[in-house]
Amino acid sequence: MPILLIYCLARRENPDAPTNGIFDKMRHWSLNMSLEPGATAPDFTLPGAGAETLSLSGLRGRKVVLYFYPKDDTSGCTKEAIAFNGLRGEFEAANAVIIGVSADSAASHDAFRDKHDLAIALASDEKKEAIEAYGVWVEKSMYGRKYFGIDRATFLIDAEGQVAQVWRKVKVPGHAEAVLKAVREI
Repeated sequence: MPILLIYCLARRENPDAPTNGIFDKMRHWSLNMSLEPGATAPDFTLPGAGAETLSLSGLRGRKVVLYFYPKDDTSGCTKEAIAFNGLRGEFEAANAVIIGVSADSAASHDAFRDKHDLAIALASDEKKEAIEAYGVWVEKSMYGRKYFGIDRATFLIDAEGQVAQVWRKVKVPGHAEAVLKAVREI
């Protein structure tokens, strides 16, 4: 983790400084680190839809389903949000809150929530700080073109702020139900 800290501090001090590629290599390396069950979940404070502010530390004492998705109002992301939203009451009964995170703006989240009648929390991480802290900003490939984007992933965080379970490369059908089952078991 010290290399990641050096990278973050150096980029914060002077984000436009030339890096000769070394910081980009460190950033790529740090992005490949992944959180595993038992790790302390990185805290975050992010703007959300409806002008709310979402903070992991503010949810201590409750279980948190933190799911990362690529983009508002795309097919898979919409299906995933609707699935979690449909089970929201059951998650709440199990003392869990659901937060969806993408790099879309809070205004985009507002439109997405309104269009699909979503009542789950959506957090905007335009600076990709939580996205990177959770290791879901990854290199992808489509039609032979490489690019960086959000890997669809879900983290179940227990009431003490520890990662209880991780789902990576999520396939949407049945996922919300599997997460609910895990929430009930912790």
